[in-house]
Amino acid sequence: MGKVVGIDLGTTNSVVAVMEGGKPVVIANAEGMRTTPSVVGFSKEGERVVGQMARRQTVLNPQNTFFAVKRFIGRKYGELNPDSKRVPYTIRKDEIGNIKVACPRLNKEFSPEEISAMVLKKLADDASRYLGEPVTGAVITVPAYFNDSQRQATRDAGRIAGLDVLRILNEPTAAALAYGLDRGDMETILVFDLGGGTFDVSILEVGDGVFEVKATSGDTQLGGNDFDRKVVDWLAEQFLEAEGIDLRRDRQALQRLMEAAEKAKIELSAVSVTDINLPFITAT
Repeated sequence: MGKVVGIDLGTTNSVVAVMEGGKPVVIANAEGMRTTPSVVGFSKEGERVVGQMARRQTVLNPQNTFFAVKRFIGRKYGELNPDSKRVPYTIRKDEIGNIKVACPRLNKEFSPEEISAMVLKKLADDASRYLGEPVTGAVITVPAYFNDSQRQATRDAGRIAGLDVLRILNEPTAAALAYGLDRGDMETILVFDLGGGTFDVSILEVGDGVFEVKATSGDTQLGGNDFDRKVVDWLAEQFLEAEGIDLRRDRQALQRLMEAAEKAKIELSAVSVTDINLPFITAT
């Protein structure tokens, strides 16, 4: 019997943790980070890359780099709103209306479940490396608003990744558990979940080990990535005004801008002012 882990399969980033000494411990990935970008890419040589390496090629190799696939999992193509379809890679519907993601590099199509399974596989492999034994089971969290089809598709992704999915758990319930809010008297709590690609607010009644989601709302098209884009646009506009060059038209410059914007945003969580320095950002 292998180890069982908990996985937060996010729209933008994912996390894997294990219980050690009665407490959850977040496992760092092979790159030493506690969060893994939920991104899958295929390089020019056709090699599959997952996580940070895939994210680094998002701008440079957009048609073969797949992110925010969680928005498609368990849904029909006809259910998608226009904002969901606004991605740099190609999505289409198959003959029965399911969503397919096209990979020109491999001349192949994947289902959202298959792409998500690649992320889950990396998380499980990183956890196995940390634990020194195989990871065979997982509890995976999903948004409270996920319907039965989306929950089943998440289970399917776990199965494709070689995992026995023991439980699908609502994200706000997982948050309440993490803070031990189930151990006291019955109370009503509000969970505000601001992620990289989405945010939602849930009201729960918890106590005596019982959880009930009373209401949930939010925006599936708004998250931390949108804050990053605002910073990128501001930087690009400043540079355009000063130098007459739009950095957003240069893929390599845009990739550097995106990484710098995120880094600055993270730094501003701890300090009130930060600098962005990008030497040789463009050739003139």
